[in-house]
Amino acid sequence: MSLDELTTALRDKAAAHPPLGYAVKFNLGDDGVIHLDGTGAQPAVTNDDKAADCTIAISLADCAAMTSGDLDATTAFMMGKLKIDGSMGVALKLQGILG
Repeated sequence: MSLDELTTALRDKAAAHPPLGYAVKFNLGDDGVIHLDGTGAQPAVTNDDKAADCTIAISLADCAAMTSGDLDATTAFMMGKLKIDGSMGVALKLQGILG
Protein backbone atom coordinates (compact mmCIF):
# COMPACT_ATOMS: atom_id res chain seq x y z
CA MET A 1 0.00 0.00 0.00
CA SER A 2 1.37 3.42 -0.93
CA LEU A 3 1.33 6.54 1.24
CA ASP A 4 -1.50 7.99 -0.86
CA GLU A 5 -3.59 4.82 -0.56
CA LEU A 6 -3.03 4.67 3.20
CA THR A 7 -3.90 8.36 3.58
CA THR A 8 -7.15 7.80 1.66
CA ALA A 9 -7.99 4.72 3.75
CA LEU A 10 -7.44 6.63 7.01
CA ARG A 11 -9.47 9.57 5.68
CA ASP A 12 -12.39 7.23 4.90
CA LYS A 13 -12.18 5.47 8.28
CA ALA A 14 -11.96 8.75 10.22
CA ALA A 15 -14.98 10.18 8.36
CA ALA A 16 -17.05 7.14 9.38
CA HIS A 17 -16.45 7.74 13.12
CA PRO A 18 -17.37 10.50 15.57
CA PRO A 19 -14.83 13.34 15.82
CA LEU A 20 -11.69 12.31 17.70
CA GLY A 21 -11.25 15.70 19.33
CA TYR A 22 -7.47 15.63 18.93
CA ALA A 23 -4.75 15.82 16.28
CA VAL A 24 -2.64 12.73 15.64
CA LYS A 25 0.43 12.32 13.47
CA PHE A 26 1.59 9.00 12.05
CA ASN A 27 5.35 9.24 11.53
CA LEU A 28 6.13 6.68 8.85
CA GLY A 29 9.87 7.37 8.79
CA ASP A 30 11.31 7.86 5.31
CA ASP A 31 7.88 7.15 3.79
CA GLY A 32 6.39 10.41 5.14
CA VAL A 33 3.68 11.40 7.59
CA ILE A 34 -0.08 11.27 7.87
CA HIS A 35 -1.69 13.98 9.98
CA LEU A 36 -5.22 13.39 11.24
CA ASP A 37 -6.84 16.53 12.62
CA GLY A 38 -9.94 15.34 14.42
CA THR A 39 -10.67 18.61 16.21
CA GLY A 40 -13.34 19.83 13.76
CA ALA A 41 -16.74 18.53 12.76
CA GLN A 42 -15.12 16.70 9.83
CA PRO A 43 -11.67 15.12 10.17
CA ALA A 44 -8.88 16.48 8.00
CA VAL A 45 -6.34 13.86 6.92
CA THR A 46 -3.28 15.14 5.07
CA ASN A 47 0.39 14.40 4.56
CA ASP A 48 1.42 17.69 6.16
CA ASP A 49 3.99 17.45 8.95
CA LYS A 50 2.13 19.47 11.61
CA ALA A 51 2.10 19.48 15.40
CA ALA A 52 -0.14 16.89 17.05
CA ASP A 53 -1.37 15.85 20.48
CA CYS A 54 0.03 12.38 19.86
CA THR A 55 2.61 11.05 17.41
CA ILE A 56 2.63 7.39 16.40
CA ALA A 57 5.93 6.14 14.98
CA ILE A 58 5.31 3.10 12.78
CA SER A 59 6.39 1.73 9.42
CA LEU A 60 4.20 2.22 6.37
CA ALA A 61 3.71 -1.54 6.04
CA ASP A 62 2.68 -1.98 9.70
CA CYS A 63 0.33 1.03 9.56
CA ALA A 64 -1.28 -0.42 6.42
CA ALA A 65 -1.66 -3.78 8.21
CA MET A 66 -3.33 -2.08 11.19
CA THR A 67 -5.67 -0.13 8.92
CA SER A 68 -6.71 -3.27 7.07
CA GLY A 69 -7.24 -5.20 10.33
CA ASP A 70 -4.32 -7.59 9.83
CA LEU A 71 -2.36 -6.17 12.78
CA ASP A 72 -3.82 -5.28 16.16
CA ALA A 73 -2.58 -1.93 17.54
CA THR A 74 -2.01 -3.36 21.03
CA THR A 75 0.00 -6.23 19.59
CA ALA A 76 2.04 -3.81 17.46
CA PHE A 77 2.78 -1.72 20.55
CA MET A 78 3.79 -4.75 22.64
CA MET A 79 6.06 -6.00 19.83
CA GLY A 80 7.75 -2.61 19.50
CA LYS A 81 6.41 -2.02 16.00
CA LEU A 82 4.54 1.07 17.20
CA LYS A 83 5.88 3.80 19.44
CA ILE A 84 3.78 6.57 21.02
CA ASP A 85 4.99 10.07 21.78
CA GLY A 86 2.46 12.22 23.61
CA SER A 87 -0.88 11.26 25.09
CA MET A 88 -1.47 7.52 25.46
CA GLY A 89 -5.17 8.31 25.98
CA VAL A 90 -5.37 9.87 22.52
CA ALA A 91 -3.59 6.87 21.03
CA LEU A 92 -6.12 4.52 22.62
CA LYS A 93 -8.98 6.48 21.02
CA LEU A 94 -7.56 5.59 17.61
CA GLN A 95 -8.47 1.92 18.03
CA GLY A 96 -12.03 2.73 16.97
CA ILE A 97 -10.78 4.26 13.74
CA LEU A 98 -8.03 1.77 12.99
CA GLY A 99 -9.88 -1.36 14.11
